[in-house]
Amino acid sequence: MVDPLGWQWDPSLYAGSAPYYVRGRVAYPPELVDALVAELGLDRRGRLLDVGCGPGSLTLLLAPWFAQATGVDADAEMLAEAARQADAAGITNVEWLRGRAEDLSPELGPFRAVTLAQSFHWMDRPRVARLLHGLLGPDGVLVHLHATTHEGVDADVPLPHPRPPRSEITALVRRFLGADRRAGQGTRPDVTSSEEETGRQEAEIYRAAGFRRPTRIEIPGRPVIRSADEVVASVFSLSSAAPHLFGDRVRDFETDLRELLARASPAGRFSEYMRETAIDIWHR
Repeated sequence: MVDPLGWQWDPSLYAGSAPYYVRGRVAYPPELVDALVAELGLDRRGRLLDVGCGPGSLTLLLAPWFAQATGVDADAEMLAEAARQADAAGITNVEWLRGRAEDLSPELGPFRAVTLAQSFHWMDRPRVARLLHGLLGPDGVLVHLHATTHEGVDADVPLPHPRPPRSEITALVRRFLGADRRAGQGTRPDVTSSEEETGRQEAEIYRAAGFRRPTRIEIPGRPVIRSADEVVASVFSLSSAAPHLFGDRVRDFETDLRELLARASPAGRFSEYMRETAIDIWHR
């Protein structure tokens, strides 16, 4: 995919990040699963397709509620980590397929549900939306999860430990990698749209692909406690700070990062308030 800003997807986007992703991303809240089970009447029947599944963070939460689940991702390291996590959890009804969402075959379907979590923005969204619409069964749904799991948000909530010094961490990454946001072998300008504008764009894309009757569910935010190791992992879990980007300076960066964290919290404990999780359910 080439986006309007000139960035082109390449396989190194998350190179080396998979093990850090598992530890550095805060798990989805259990209330998310409860809400989807209730809203969709999940009863361990039908098939699930998780697109851009990464290390299976969402796939493995939902797989027990389907007869069979499929996780698709373009990163082989992410899929290998997903398989390890499935083995550790004793979940046996999942298959892992390497590939890009843009190349999904119609023969994969039909599915009862398709999920997208923190991945749609990397894709050719109109093309993928059309493909996913065709992969669903007659009563199938597309579940789009909006969440931020690598870091918390500003909130007027008392916390038991210092917040991770995220602005200083960003400055440290830029000192090592430059001011432009790195993404794979290139850079991707850090142009952000408001959540409202992004939501309108996505709604137009889904409706143009044939989806209808959207339903939104929101799971409230919550405070979490994180160790210094988890904060380090959260940084390396980002495409803009993937380990390979630092080359032979990766250990120097980690040393400086840990020194920064030690100054912020000598006890090595941090607190963050995680934003709410929003779920958009689109019907075929």
